[in-house]
Amino acid sequence: MSANSAEGRERVEVVLVKAGRTKIRYDSVLLHDDGTRIAVRAPWAGDVVRDFGFVRFEAGDVFTEYYWRDRWYSVKEVRAGSGALKGWYCDITRPAVRTGTELVVEDLDLDLWRSADGTDVRRLDEDEFAESGLAERDPRAAAAAVAALDELEGLARGDGFTALLA
Repeated sequence: MSANSAEGRERVEVVLVKAGRTKIRYDSVLLHDDGTRIAVRAPWAGDVVRDFGFVRFEAGDVFTEYYWRDRWYSVKEVRAGSGALKGWYCDITRPAVRTGTELVVEDLDLDLWRSADGTDVRRLDEDEFAESGLAERDPRAAAAAVAALDELEGLARGDGFTALLA
């Protein structure tokens, strides 16, 4: 077994960057990398419970995270420690970059939530996105971010969402 594996699985450090600074780094297990889509699994990396009102992220939660090298978003399936599906938290990001055992993702402030039963689909943090100044600094990236949010919302409200992760 290599130094990079645990129980035969390769480890990948996910690095979430926001506004040019590292927001969080956490260890994950690589599930899949086909050259375009990367899937990893990690426990909730936060130090405290994060209660959004419509979902709580807490110790014991497990995230199966999907990143793309050619799409402007990531999708995180969130399960309670019991295995019960809570839903999907989606970040609008620049396309992911994996170099060796590091996966770097730049968060662009827009998010989307889809509940486990699909009845609650909500756009999040549009105010933060507007305040970020991305539209002025990088209009192409801002347009790609808004288009990605629109695409994800359309998928989340239809039948194509879970097929995206299959």
